[in-house]
Amino acid sequence: MKLKLPLVICILLLAAGVHAQTANVPDPASWKRYTVKNEEFSVTLPTLPAMVSSKTFSARLKKERRQRMIATSADGVTYSIFTYENSQPRQSLEDFIREQDEVGQAAGRDVTVNGFAGREYSFKQDDRPATEQYFATDEHLYRFLAHGAAADHPGVKQFFASISLGKKQQGEPIPDGPGVPLETSSGLFEKVYSGREVDQRIKLKTRPEPEYPDKAKQEKVRGVVILRAIFASDGKVKNVQVIEGLPGGLTERAIEAAKKIKFIPATKDGRFVSMWMQLEYNFNLY
Repeated sequence: MKLKLPLVICILLLAAGVHAQTANVPDPASWKRYTVKNEEFSVTLPTLPAMVSSKTFSARLKKERRQRMIATSADGVTYSIFTYENSQPRQSLEDFIREQDEVGQAAGRDVTVNGFAGREYSFKQDDRPATEQYFATDEHLYRFLAHGAAADHPGVKQFFASISLGKKQQGEPIPDGPGVPLETSSGLFEKVYSGREVDQRIKLKTRPEPEYPDKAKQEKVRGVVILRAIFASDGKVKNVQVIEGLPGGLTERAIEAAKKIKFIPATKDGRFVSMWMQLEYNFNLY
């Protein structure tokens, strides 16, 4: 079995530092559920993963198809999800498995999630155990991979047991970007909370408005920029990610404004903690 973790994901993981977690690893039972807009899966993960979306040419379809590479790591185990559009004519699960594996499959076993038939394989790569599951849904092909621990590892068990397939999945949205966790000055990794999990949400002190570039005004560009950022326990806005952007420099101006926000961090159990928050910047011409 050949492990095919794309280089771009490896770079993102190194950039976020998530490959080396040895402390403050969240208990698998407390992992959050994540999903991606317009996809047909959700799964629990120890932290917001890195994700890269792209379009690649499919020789079978003779056209481009969208694919996504998603990955995060905890306690020495890397958790990855590979997603592919399954356009007409649909590719079978068996063909998808053969396409992904270049050296021949080992013996596997049948699995089923939400009525979707799949296939599971266990193997070793670089002398480290790995488990992967393949599925074909109505419009997508999925490969879920855990590399670095055996199938009975608590995190690996939680990862595969939590997979949900089908339309309208619920979970924290995954944006393109390097993901989390947030590395602290101590070298450990700090949990990032949602607004529902903290005792007291952040308190905004100042929220500067973004500039409206002359070029965007001239071209009459208007709309909403939606960002997602970590309001960190040290009082800084970090890891700003674009959920919806606008041309003409408006997205860049919104990011600049977000990074200038002054606030009192959220609190939980009597201490400052980091919290995710979504920001919206309206650009209108009157």
